[in-house]
Amino acid sequence: MVTLPEEIMFIWRRPKAMSAVLFLVNRYVAVLGNVSDLIGNFLPVSPEVCSKYLVVVEALRFFQQIFICLTLALRTYALYGRSRRLLIWMGIISLVLLAGALAGTFGDDSDAAVDAGDCYEIYTTATTVRHGMAWVAMFIYELLIFVLTIFKAWKTRGLRFSLISRRDLLNVIFQDGVMYFAGMTLVNLSNILTYLCGSEILKGNLGSFTTCMSVTLISRLMLNLHGCVDTGIFSTPAETSPDVLTTRVDVEFAVSSHHW
Repeated sequence: MVTLPEEIMFIWRRPKAMSAVLFLVNRYVAVLGNVSDLIGNFLPVSPEVCSKYLVVVEALRFFQQIFICLTLALRTYALYGRSRRLLIWMGIISLVLLAGALAGTFGDDSDAAVDAGDCYEIYTTATTVRHGMAWVAMFIYELLIFVLTIFKAWKTRGLRFSLISRRDLLNVIFQDGVMYFAGMTLVNLSNILTYLCGSEILKGNLGSFTTCMSVTLISRLMLNLHGCVDTGIFSTPAETSPDVLTTRVDVEFAVSSHHW
């Protein structure tokens, strides 16, 4: 809700480019996933229904993470001048990590339980690591994107970068990339540790929170790009001059502040 005025200004009031459609899908599929995740805490269900319900929740959460990975890949693809060679290599690495995440998420290695109407999942000690490895795959992918972003920024500007100035598109991408990776590293590593080192009651409990944080951060990243150019994640640094970008950002955020 905090970013709703900017969403209306940068997404709903502008022509619906592909990046805007991806933003809306990412944002509102997450709402559907969160609602589905809460149903088991309030509606009484049988063990049979609980098992099916957990599969649906896991599938929505998995789709959300895949969608976030796709968004990050497209942003990096555009950052590198739409390099098809880079896209192919990223696709190969993504498929390898996806295979590991699929095995960890949907393997027959946990049981459903119903207690006082609440539906939840029980992880055995022998299979908890497999679920944790799905999140490790996500962390490795985000690390790859972060390294590619930093490398491109360094190659383009050397060490002449500021974490404060947002004069051009490359600065915006660099700063948002740093903030996204820092936030997700803190959250996802905590989530992974609950699988590997947590007590039985803690295993997997941060999964929903981690997904919510990744959706929130990627939505913020996409809004910042749409505040600069309508092409959003498909924009390349060469498409916008520093003077035009600075003027546009100042005007847009001045109008946004006026709504508050």
